Amino acid sequence: MMTLIETGISDLFIIEPEVFEDDRGYFFESYNKKIIDDLTGMEFNFVQDNQSRSSYGVIRGLHYQLAPYSQTKLVRVLQGKVYDVAVDLRKGSPTFGKWFGVELSAENKRQFLIPKGFAHGFSVLSESAVFAYKCDEYYHPESETGILYNDRLLNIDWKVKDCDINVSGKDNILPEMKNAEMNF
Repeated sequence: MMTLIETGISDLFIIEPEVFEDDRGYFFESYNKKIIDDLTGMEFNFVQDNQSRSSYGVIRGLHYQLAPYSQTKLVRVLQGKVYDVAVDLRKGSPTFGKWFGVELSAENKRQFLIPKGFAHGFSVLSESAVFAYKCDEYYHPESETGILYNDRLLNIDWKVKDCDINVSGKDNILPEMKNAEMNF
């Protein structure tokens, strides 16, 4: 069984699995298409799994793919702890330009369901983190874009000291949201 937690932004959910623990360890169902589709009232067809490892202070994002290659992502942490953020880029949405962040860790086993039309990023809060995500569309480099992680209007608190932030050269030159291309 899984529990769906609302975020205050439509279609953006935290999913908490039921974890069975005893002296041997634990077990939980990390993905069940039928349960997630039933809980959310939406249907997803995940076609690609990705995994990354990053060290403390790394910020990856804010990334998205333009339509028609936009992606729904179901993300979770296999080792360590991250602060995961999604920004609503759906132009007709009452929460356009709003963001929501949640701590995901190997310990809490929470997942974050980020639908099409959102930018996504995370910061690593532990010494290192292994991050996994399912996507319902294949990676399409020609439609890949993003928003600068430290956009002044978004004002995201990444939970990492400025002196410890580590961002790729590619992510460091992304445009601010007001200049970003989006077609959702």
